[in-house]
Amino acid sequence: MIGAMVCGGAAADDAQAPGEIRVMAFGDSLTAGYGLARDDGFVPQLGVWLRENGTPGGVPVRLINASVSGSTTAGGVRRIDWALGDAPDAMIVELGGNDLLRGVDPAETRANLEQILSKAAEKDIEVLLVGLIAKNNYGPDYRAAFNAIYPDLAQKYGTLLMLDFFAALPDATGDLVPNVQNDGTHPNAKGVSLIVEDIGPQVQDLIARSAENAE
Repeated sequence: MIGAMVCGGAAADDAQAPGEIRVMAFGDSLTAGYGLARDDGFVPQLGVWLRENGTPGGVPVRLINASVSGSTTAGGVRRIDWALGDAPDAMIVELGGNDLLRGVDPAETRANLEQILSKAAEKDIEVLLVGLIAKNNYGPDYRAAFNAIYPDLAQKYGTLLMLDFFAALPDATGDLVPNVQNDGTHPNAKGVSLIVEDIGPQVQDLIARSAENAE
């Protein structure tokens, strides 16, 4: 896992600064930075956004990238205990896209995400839950079941919620080419910057909730 101070310090080491909030991105290729130069990935760009826009109360923040390209929610369950060993105060949980691509039963996806959120709740870790929106590839019943997972679990566990990771990308015409890589799926550097601008205020809210929790 890679950590970097984004406010209140320059270089990152393993020592936690006084009052520091450790925010972990726990997801798949969308937050791991697949296909991008290191500085163009989600976590580095989020760090830049937080430096430019500030953190609540100026609290020092360390971003930790614990995302794994190709991860499903089942993979997330298998590695959650290991990831929590890095002692995050808050988590951005972004999983389910690969479940969706594989047509995994939404009940299985829900159960896996619930295990992850339950582990976070046990350790009093604040969470921003990030989902994707199912289209009609697998029919309306699948779409309805999948799309209900994130709001239902956010309500049950009291997490912050972002319903669609790609919400900031202009797609009214279905033309995402300027904002995605050649595979047609993963955001390019520009696409990531738009996503970061969209999610940034919610990450600030996540940091604020975590700071309050630590008092």
